[in-house]
Amino acid sequence: MDKTIQADRKLRLAVAQIEAGHGDIEANLQKHLDVIDAARAVGAEALLFPELSLTGYCVGEQSLELAIARDHEFIQRLAAASGDMWTVFGFIEEGVAAQIHNSLAVLHQGNVSFLHRKLNLATFGKLEEGKHFAGGRFLETFNLGPRWRAGTLICADCWNPALVHLAAVQGATLLMLPVASALDVVGGEFDNPLGWQRVLDFYAMVYGMPLAMANFTGVQNGATFWGGSRILDPFGKNLAEAGDKETLIHAELDFQAVLAARYHLPTLRDSNLDLIYRELGRLTWQVGVPPESRPV
Repeated sequence: MDKTIQADRKLRLAVAQIEAGHGDIEANLQKHLDVIDAARAVGAEALLFPELSLTGYCVGEQSLELAIARDHEFIQRLAAASGDMWTVFGFIEEGVAAQIHNSLAVLHQGNVSFLHRKLNLATFGKLEEGKHFAGGRFLETFNLGPRWRAGTLICADCWNPALVHLAAVQGATLLMLPVASALDVVGGEFDNPLGWQRVLDFYAMVYGMPLAMANFTGVQNGATFWGGSRILDPFGKNLAEAGDKETLIHAELDFQAVLAARYHLPTLRDSNLDLIYRELGRLTWQVGVPPESRPV
C-alpha cells in the first residue's frame, strides 16, 4: 500500500488522566496547556481530557459561577495552544437561552470545531446532575481528519446503548468518552471500574469501533476517582491503559483494522434501521393503548 495512503489511515491518539483542582479553573487551565505540550511531544494528533476537565467534577450551585461561554478567553487560549491537534476537553457551558450544560468542546486550528452537550444527565446514587444542568438535545458526529469520523459521549451517555448505536450509524469510526467516574457513587453492588471495563470492551468489539476513555484520578470534594483511562482497538483489546495516577497514555489507531473488524463482525451493516424506525414509531403510538387493543 502507498505510504501516503497508509499515513492517512493512522491516528496517534492521546488520553490525559489528570487530577483536577475542584473549581479552580485557572490552575486546571495551566494543567491543560502543559498536557497539550506533552501530547504534541509524543506526536499526538488527537487528545482527550476527562469530563468537566476544566472545572473538575463540580456539580452543584457552584456550576452557575463556573459556567463560561464557548468563546471565553480560557477556551481561546486552549484553542490557540492546541493548533492542528484535535483536543477534546470538558467544561460547564453557559449556553443559549441562559441554560447551563455539562459540555465538551473539540478544538482544532484555533477554533471550537464541535460541541457536545451531555444527554443522559446522571441523577442516581450520589449523582445529581439533573438538578443543575440542562440536557443536550442532539447527537452528532464529526470528521477528524480525512479518514476518521468521531463520536463523543460524556460518561453516563455511554450507559444508554441507544446513544452508542446512534453514534455508530451516524458514521463514527472512533468513540471518544470523557468520564468522571468515582468509587462508590452509584450504590448497591455496582462496581464502577469493573462496569466500565465490561461496557467499553463490549462497545469496541461489537461495533468494530476503537474508543478512548479519559477519567480523573485523585480526590475531589470527598469523592475518590479511580483513573483507569484506556484506549481500545476495534476488536476490544487494550492498546494502552492507565493506573490510578496522573499520566498521559497514547496509542496508534489503524483504520485498516476498523475495516477488518466491521467486515468480519458486521453489526453496523446489519443494524436494520428500517426495523428500528418502524418499531419505535409503533411503540410511541401504542403508549396508553391497552394490550388487547393493539394491532397484531
